[in-house]
Amino acid sequence: MPPESVDKPCSASPLTVDKPCSASLITHTVDRRELTRAAAGSCGSLQALGETVASCEACARLRRYDQEVAAQKVRRFSDWTYWGRPVPGFGDPEAHILILGLAPAAHGANRTGRMFTGDRSGDFLYAALHRAGLCNQPTATCRDDGLSLRGVYISASARCAPPGNKPTPIEVGNCRPYLLRELELLARVNVVLALGAIAHDAYLRAQRDRGVQVRPAQIPFTHGALHLLPGGPPLLDCYHVSQQNTFTGRLTPSMIDAVLLRAGEIGPSHHSNH
Repeated sequence: MPPESVDKPCSASPLTVDKPCSASLITHTVDRRELTRAAAGSCGSLQALGETVASCEACARLRRYDQEVAAQKVRRFSDWTYWGRPVPGFGDPEAHILILGLAPAAHGANRTGRMFTGDRSGDFLYAALHRAGLCNQPTATCRDDGLSLRGVYISASARCAPPGNKPTPIEVGNCRPYLLRELELLARVNVVLALGAIAHDAYLRAQRDRGVQVRPAQIPFTHGALHLLPGGPPLLDCYHVSQQNTFTGRLTPSMIDAVLLRAGEIGPSHHSNH
């Protein structure tokens, strides 16, 4: 099944928060999250959700940064027209594995408009997915390169590329309603594979927002660990596919292969929606 893509901005009015609220920062933050929650909840399909994500303006700092990167570029991509917007999730709507990353890379997904596409982290991830039979090719270079995922959907904790690759907790929180809606629309997901500690925490907090009795601080990130939750799909941890991890050997091809193998073995019996 071909991957879902978002080639045009949403035809609806974009979600905007252009001016700071006159109330306190806390109220302003809650207002922004309520806006993303309302926008996500109104989406009846993954395609509609992707269009809404791509038009989101909830986090001013991230939107300024993404647009600056898109305008300035780097020499090796000077002939590209950067995506420069929030990046939607993509993959198989019937996925049984949801892979949750950190955030788009400034000159990767922020350039190409597709998660883990056009950078070294994606090279490592898609090669692993191809070895596992979960995608049709080992490389990902652009949105129209023919890549198709099988039984996998890929998303991120934050949908905009953050400065220094470090979104703030508030920014991740603003994106959480999009993750929650993806989980609702991806009805066949049996396991969430978190790439790194931030994704691990984002999923646990999303489950807590759903009313699941979890305490993120009491469930530490541990590579290879499977965390069974009292409601919803279990959480499987894997070191992030960043160059910092893959170039140093902290995460090797055999290690991620083992995690993907385990993810593929997890069925509906491992989780409960009660």
